[in-house]
Amino acid sequence: MFERQQTGSVVCPGCGRLVGVQDERCWNCGRARPSLFGFSRLLQRIGNEAAFSTVVIGLCVVIFVIELAMAPGGIGTRSLFGFLSPDFEVGIRLGASGAPIVFELGRWWTILSAGWLHGSLLHIGFNMYWVYQLGPAMARLYGTGRAAIIYLVSSALGFLVTSALPIFTPWLPLTHRGVTLGASAAVFGWLGALLCYSRRTGSRMFLRQVLGMAIPLVLFGLLIPGIDNWAHLGGLAGGYGMARLYRPDKPETPSEVLVAIVLLAVSVLAVPFSFLSWH
Repeated sequence: MFERQQTGSVVCPGCGRLVGVQDERCWNCGRARPSLFGFSRLLQRIGNEAAFSTVVIGLCVVIFVIELAMAPGGIGTRSLFGFLSPDFEVGIRLGASGAPIVFELGRWWTILSAGWLHGSLLHIGFNMYWVYQLGPAMARLYGTGRAAIIYLVSSALGFLVTSALPIFTPWLPLTHRGVTLGASAAVFGWLGALLCYSRRTGSRMFLRQVLGMAIPLVLFGLLIPGIDNWAHLGGLAGGYGMARLYRPDKPETPSEVLVAIVLLAVSVLAVPFSFLSWH
């Protein structure tokens, strides 16, 4: 399954024509290394078969358990919203983000790591529910690789926005000035991508379905104290903008699946890097 193809033909990711595995350029569109060094079919198989939402849920649950295990004496159990909340310092060491962390401590990579961390059992349960609900739809509409790219980029943009606003535009309302973490920025990124899809296709029914999910989530964020609304809005804008780069009627390419794998690896590795770099 994981062997490199060395003979035969593959489909060029650029134009869809058959080319030789050893061809340095596609004879039709001129794309360099159209076989991706013989791994083209493998990347397509991964992109078609892998359930990215399952990967996200699994990683978030494992990291959450690690958060709890690192400081069992600091686990919170006194309230519904804070039930099984990891120790505050553990979250910071593993890569929580926010203005004081990114700009005062210079830990810029936390805009990547923060999306894998959660602050309580209810927090991770709520976010993973929406990852589970939206992931299959995103994979069907955009492809697994593109769905992963949108998720990861939206998450990073959401945390970048919420970290930068207290520094550059402190007068804006609802600015989150403390530590922030969670997968909700990425979830809003997926909602932004679905909104973009509904506008491209002109489907009012699909638009109503997406708004029926997005509006309650926005209202929930406005009504519940401590919710990082600017991370949500940054993720929403990021997902919408990323989705505009992809044509829904054009299938994803092995190159896009490869980009998704690299982004996933870099994002996940930001968590242990954050821990190892803490002084």
